[in-house]
Amino acid sequence: MSCTQPIRNENDLNKFRNYYRTIEDKPRNYALIEFGLNSALRISDILALHWNDVYLTSTHKYRDHILVKEQKTGKENVIILNRNAQNALEKYRKTLSDFNAANYIFRSQKQPELAISRCQAFRIIKKAAQACGLEQHISCHSLRKTFGYFAWKQGTPPALLMSIYNHSSYEITKRYLG
Repeated sequence: MSCTQPIRNENDLNKFRNYYRTIEDKPRNYALIEFGLNSALRISDILALHWNDVYLTSTHKYRDHILVKEQKTGKENVIILNRNAQNALEKYRKTLSDFNAANYIFRSQKQPELAISRCQAFRIIKKAAQACGLEQHISCHSLRKTFGYFAWKQGTPPALLMSIYNHSSYEITKRYLG
C-alpha cells in the first residue's frame, strides 16, 4: 500500500495549486485545493463547511479565524483563514448565481443541497496532480501534509505543528511530515 505524500517541490506545488485557475478554469476546484493547502484541515472537515462558517454576509467579509469541530477527533480547532484561502473562496463565490450562506461551500453540481463527496474531492486533486506530472502518491490528505511540510521548512516550531494537527506526540508529527 502506498503512503500519501506531501508535495515537496515549490515549483510543482505552484503548478498544482494553480491548475484549476490557469489551465482548466474551475473556481470551485481551485478554491478546494487552495483552501486545503492553507488550512491543514482533513478533507472531511473541509467538505462539511458552509459559507456562513467562513463568510459574514452582514459585512460582506471573510472571517480571519474559523472554529471547526474535527470529525475524526471531536476536538475543536481554531483555523486561520489566510489571504490566499480568502481570495480563492471569493473568486469562487463570485461565480455562484444562487449564493446562499447556508449552503455547503463545495457543493455537488448534481445535488446542490449536498457537498461533493470525498471521492469527488479525490478525483479533483488527482486530476490536477496527474496533469502537473506529480508522480508521488497524491491524495486529499496530501493537502494537509503539504501545509505542514512547508510550514516546517519555513521554521514553524514542531510543537505548533503538533498542536495544529492535534497529534499526541512530537514523534507522530515528525513521522507525519516525512
